[in-house]
Amino acid sequence: MSRPALKKEDYTVVWLTAIPIEYEIAQLMLDEVHDNNFHSVPGGSYVYQAGEVCGHNVIIATLPKEYGNSSAAALASEVKICFPNLRFGLLVGVAAGLPNLSKGKDIRLGDVLVGESIVAYDLGKITKDGFEPLLDNVTKPDMLVASAFRNLEVKNDPKIHLQYYEKIINGDHRDRFKDPGEENDHGGGCAQNKREKRLDSERHRVWYGRIGSGDKVVKYDQTSNELRDRYDIIGLEMEAAGVMKCMPVGVIRGVCDYGTQSKDKKWQSYAAATAAAYAKAVLKTIPPNRTLGMYRILDNFI
Repeated sequence: MSRPALKKEDYTVVWLTAIPIEYEIAQLMLDEVHDNNFHSVPGGSYVYQAGEVCGHNVIIATLPKEYGNSSAAALASEVKICFPNLRFGLLVGVAAGLPNLSKGKDIRLGDVLVGESIVAYDLGKITKDGFEPLLDNVTKPDMLVASAFRNLEVKNDPKIHLQYYEKIINGDHRDRFKDPGEENDHGGGCAQNKREKRLDSERHRVWYGRIGSGDKVVKYDQTSNELRDRYDIIGLEMEAAGVMKCMPVGVIRGVCDYGTQSKDKKWQSYAAATAAAYAKAVLKTIPPNRTLGMYRILDNFI
């Protein structure tokens, strides 16, 4: 007997992505693909993929070609209306990592960044002394998601999420999402002679901290380092601040570059895959029945 089609009201989690490779790997993380061809609200702009991940009914949504905080906010605003019983969301994809060897933050390509908080670094005001950022402009994920992050942080075992990555590359997608190899990570602005080769058992790392969100693509070492030091951030991305205005999300990013002139897309697929694998581990950590007692996003974010 076939499973009855689910309604929009049956979905409790949204998985947001910004670019095609993030959307592609998100769909590959589904344990079950639902046939429902959900469209957005009348007059809306989006089409959604529905499915199940670790017992959760999940909606996957992605941006059109226009990325950035404004476009992300528009998507988040629409998805919470289209699916009224959403309890929480995950924003999953790639970002620039910001190593700081002087503080022991040897962040490398392919590592995962988990946002304990998000700062919109380009929000502020122009004064006679120049741009003055709003230093208190910090947002945090939903408490249940933050608790799942902490659970995985305490366990400190990359194998928990890498099992989902390995399942993908052991299937039909090895070439698409393969690890480019540590030998192809040239360190960005870090002096190569200060970086030791990681042991195979320590090849994959997850970093927890504050992530910076802004509308500008950063491709200059000095700029990224200044932002890192000013806001104490571990990475830079372009959608989280916009989404957080509309709904609380857990931000998970795979490091695909260092925000420098040498920025390219060689690591993008792998970084998107490691982030998606960690996102699936988060959903595995949260029992589906825990979402039933939560407030709907619509109840708190009109």
